Amino acid sequence: MIDKEMKIEDVLRRYPQAIPVFERFGFDCAQCQLSEYENLEHGAKVHGIDLSVLLKELNESLAVKG
Repeated sequence: MIDKEMKIEDVLRRYPQAIPVFERFGFDCAQCQLSEYENLEHGAKVHGIDLSVLLKELNESLAVKG
């Protein structure tokens, strides 16, 4: 389960099937050097994204084999 405290880079590494979700929300996380340090909650706030919607879609992506 992906939660708001997880570092963006950790999510990308563990769950590659989540990459399209980040892309749909306008996160260019693979190119961002801050993804190693930034958690999902902060990233969503900085990008003006509803955290609950982001987390819902990220967790739904876990059902997809990556």
